[in-house]
Amino acid sequence: MNITLKGETRDPKSKLAALRAEGFVPGVYYGHKEVATPCVFPMVAFKKVWKSAGESTVVTLEMPKGKVSALIHEVQVDPVKGQPIHVDFYALEKGQEVSVHIPLEFTGVSVAVKDLGGSLVKVLHEVEVKGQPENLPHNFVIDISALETLESQILAESIILPKGITLVTHGADVVAAIAVAKDEPIEAPVMDLSAIEVEKKGKKEEEEVPAAE
Repeated sequence: MNITLKGETRDPKSKLAALRAEGFVPGVYYGHKEVATPCVFPMVAFKKVWKSAGESTVVTLEMPKGKVSALIHEVQVDPVKGQPIHVDFYALEKGQEVSVHIPLEFTGVSVAVKDLGGSLVKVLHEVEVKGQPENLPHNFVIDISALETLESQILAESIILPKGITLVTHGADVVAAIAVAKDEPIEAPVMDLSAIEVEKKGKKEEEEVPAAE
């Protein structure tokens, strides 16, 4: 997947609010051997790239001084408008391994849910992996049809990894499992013993009253 984003370098003293008002998102890219470089990208183009690449797919930044391979490292979002207001890119070196979190996508039908009355519990929504950036997948698809019984579990170690990618998340971590609703215990009604005692006592007193002649 070749994703490109054209950007421009920006003056660190430029007013960010003005750039955002003009339809741009300010940002910066940096790396292990790359000096932090302030930049700016068209908002519409960046949002499309962000949706496609997420934080696990390499993006080629087309900058005035050349192309830079990078990962979206962090995106700050306006809490009210929901628009990105700043983006950090991590520039990659050729041959450099990176550790990233890959999102999980669940698919399929579980017999334990469909026929046995269980509920699907998605324990993890992403796993951490390490490897060459070009080998990183956009996501991992988890087939829940493997959950056939109420005791079934899917572990992180069962995820099929691309060549050159290793799992950082502990292999024994549960990705998905089945939960069973427990029946609520039926409580016995509370009996008023004092009322029963009074009732019995009253009945006995009535029996002891001699019949009128």
